Amino acid sequence: MWFQMVNMVLDVVAGLVAGTCLLRFLMQWQRISFNQPLGNFVFAMTDWLILPLRKVIPAWSTWDLSSLVGAWLVKVVQFLLLWLLAGGRGALGMLPLVSLIGLAQLVVSALSALVLVLAVMSWVNPGSPMHALAGRLCEPFLRPFQRLVPLIGGMDLSPIVMLLLLQMAGLLLSGLQMSLMF
Repeated sequence: MWFQMVNMVLDVVAGLVAGTCLLRFLMQWQRISFNQPLGNFVFAMTDWLILPLRKVIPAWSTWDLSSLVGAWLVKVVQFLLLWLLAGGRGALGMLPLVSLIGLAQLVVSALSALVLVLAVMSWVNPGSPMHALAGRLCEPFLRPFQRLVPLIGGMDLSPIVMLLLLQMAGLLLSGLQMSLMF
């Protein structure tokens, strides 16, 4: 029971920090201004990790690789602590791969949540700044689905298709991670 509680706390803390690193990456990739409350939050949550990493990891084109590496390192620490708490069971050499899969799971969860926020905001308050921000963040991921899924009665069902595929990817990643962990 203690292991499960510690696992939950580590998952929440690592998810928040790594997720914020991923949000920083996405906002910079989409050239979204950080001069807003969300941008201030992202900087406050990630500067302690990203700024030192930038000294050794340069950006590549418009991709802030230090934000991606920072998110991955947070997941490495999370799974290292879980490995230690489990008494060192399992192969320590698999830790980088398990952490990478954990990061992919976080991406799937974050994209799912972002698409849901966009859908709800489009129904509740489509003119709000939050809807515009969610739209900009989702747009590069939704665009391929919008090309494939036709409008039905004027309704865009591409978010539903994307959510379905994200859920399937999440299940596959979860199974893969469990087979590699302990």
